[in-house]
Amino acid sequence: MNNSSSRHDPLLLLVEDEQDTADLVALIMKERGYQVLHAADGSVALEKVALMPPPSLVMLDIQLPHIDGITILETIRATPDWENVPVITLTAVADQDKVSKVRALAVQDYVLKPFRRETLLRSVGQFRRTPAPPQ
Repeated sequence: MNNSSSRHDPLLLLVEDEQDTADLVALIMKERGYQVLHAADGSVALEKVALMPPPSLVMLDIQLPHIDGITILETIRATPDWENVPVITLTAVADQDKVSKVRALAVQDYVLKPFRRETLLRSVGQFRRTPAPPQ
């Protein structure tokens, strides 16, 4: 079995505590050619930032157990090699103060839950062009 293509697929770090949402995003992104690494809470996400090389893209919920998404985003922007990784927030938070804070930390897009597949793909399409999956 040849796994060489998976080593070259872009990596998505998905930070999402809602398992159903994480499963849906992972399915959509795998269809688009991404490897998906899931962190279910803020503590696990910070561990990933500290220990792994930067991914191609981060999708980040703002409301998380243990450590919130804004703290994770601040850490990403302050971590060498991670500071320019594109980040898309995927969250139910529509509070304008939090949106302003997130945008000030150079988040590339802010996708509100519940989201439509097309909205998510349009957001991701800013960073990587992928062919449609084979039918």
